[in-house]
Amino acid sequence: MHTPVSKSKIIRIVSTTTQQFRSKTVHESGLKDRLLVTIPKLAEQVQAAKVNAKKEVIHHVTLDQAYGGMRDIKCMIYETSLLDAQEGIRFRGLSIPECQEKLPRTKGATEPTPEAIFWLLITGEIPTQQQMEALTKEWNSRTGIPKHVENIIDLFPSHMHPMSQLSAAVLALQTESEFQKRYSEGMNKKDYWAAAYEDTMNLVANLPVVASRIYRNLYRKGQGHIQHDSNLDYGANYANMLGFGGNKVFDDLMRLYLVIHADHEGGNVSAHTVRLVGSALSDPYTSYAAGMNGLAGPLHGLANQEVLKFLKGLQVELGKEEATNDELIAKCHELLKSGRVIPGYGHAVLRKTDPRFIVQREFAKKYLPDSGLVKLVGQLFEVVPPILLGLGKVQNPWPNVDAHSGALLMHFNLVEENYYTVMFGVSRALGVLASYTLDRALGCPLERPKSITTEWVLQNKDKFTVMEKAE
Repeated sequence: MHTPVSKSKIIRIVSTTTQQFRSKTVHESGLKDRLLVTIPKLAEQVQAAKVNAKKEVIHHVTLDQAYGGMRDIKCMIYETSLLDAQEGIRFRGLSIPECQEKLPRTKGATEPTPEAIFWLLITGEIPTQQQMEALTKEWNSRTGIPKHVENIIDLFPSHMHPMSQLSAAVLALQTESEFQKRYSEGMNKKDYWAAAYEDTMNLVANLPVVASRIYRNLYRKGQGHIQHDSNLDYGANYANMLGFGGNKVFDDLMRLYLVIHADHEGGNVSAHTVRLVGSALSDPYTSYAAGMNGLAGPLHGLANQEVLKFLKGLQVELGKEEATNDELIAKCHELLKSGRVIPGYGHAVLRKTDPRFIVQREFAKKYLPDSGLVKLVGQLFEVVPPILLGLGKVQNPWPNVDAHSGALLMHFNLVEENYYTVMFGVSRALGVLASYTLDRALGCPLERPKSITTEWVLQNKDKFTVMEKAE
C-alpha cells in the first residue's frame, strides 16, 4: 500500500468577501495522491459496468413504488456505501464490525477515527496508521473559518434551530469555495474533481468548528469558545470544542458516533439531496447545506430526538427511572392503541436489528452499564420486537440506530436534544462529500428523472404490464 510522505504546500485562497488573497499552509496527507490512482480504477469499473447499459434492466417499477416515495427502486449509482436489508450498511464493502476490526485508531483510543472512515469512503482503501495520522494533520492544518462566518453565527437568535444555523453558516462559508471560484474562471471539466476535493477537505475540516460554535452560543452562552487543538484527532477535537474534552470515553463515543453515521447509501434524503444539487454543479458548500435542510426533517435526522423524548416521557409517566418489563409492555400497547408508533423501531430498508444499534449497545454495556436510560433502552430491546411481531403487519420490528444514540449522549450530560442532528450532520458530511468528489471525478450527469401525473396513469392503464407475485 502507498505510504504518503508528509509535506507542506502553500495554497492561495481567494476570499470573495474581501477580494484579497491570503496564504495558508496545508500539510498534505497523501490522500489526493491516492485519489489520482483510485479514481481512474473506479472510472474503468464504471465503464465496464455500462457496456450494455441501454439494454440491461435492473428493476421493474410499479405504480405502488411511484406513488409510495420511490421505495426500493434501484435507479442510482452511489459508490461509497451500500445498504443491505439483512446485513446493514457496508462502507466500500466493509460491514460495521469489519470497519471496527480493520480501521486504524488514534493511540490509546478504542474506536476507529472519522479520518479512517473518510479515507476508506473516498478511495475504497483501508488507510494505514501513517495515512490516517497524516490526514488528521492535514485536516488540522485546514482548520480556520473567516471572521465574517464567526460574526454571522454569533448573530443568530437563540430561538433559531441549530440545524438552521448549521445550514446558514455553511452557506456563509461558501465564500471560500475553490470550486465556485475556478468554475467562474472557466475551469476544464476534467478538473472539477480537484476543485471539489479542495472544498470537501476544507469544509469537512471546519464543520466541528462551525458546529461547536453554534453549540457554545446556544447552550454555553457567556462561557466563550474553545479553540481547535492541533494535537487531537477529528473526533476528540469536536468533543473538546463542545466542552467535553478530557474524557477519553466520550472521545471514543464521539469517534464511534461520527463513524457509524458517516454514510447510508445514496437514497436517503440528505445523501440524495447533496447528490441531486451537486449534479447541477452547485459547489460542495451549497450542496451540503441543501442536504442538511433535508436531514433536519423529523422523518430523517430528527428521529433520535423523538426517541429520547419517548424514553424520558416513559420515565415520567412511570414515575421512576427503572420499570419492570410488564410495565413497559403495557405502556407500549397503550402507545400503539393511540395510533402512534414506538420511536426507534423499524427501518425503510433494514429487516434485522441495525448493526449501528448493536455497536452502540456494546459500547454502553462496556462503559456505562448502570445508566438508567441505557437500561431502559436494553429493556425495550427485549419487549418491543415481540409486541410489533404480534401485530402481524410490521416488516421490521427491530431497533435502528436512533434507538440508542440519544441515551448515550444524555449520559455524558450532552442533554440538548435539538443539537443532536447537528452532530449527525457533521458525521454525514464524511460520506456525502466523499461521494460528491467522486461524482465530479466520474463526470456524473445532471439528474433529471421523468415524472407523470395521475391523469396520465388513468389514461394509460390499458398499456401497463401487471407483474405477477413470485410464489
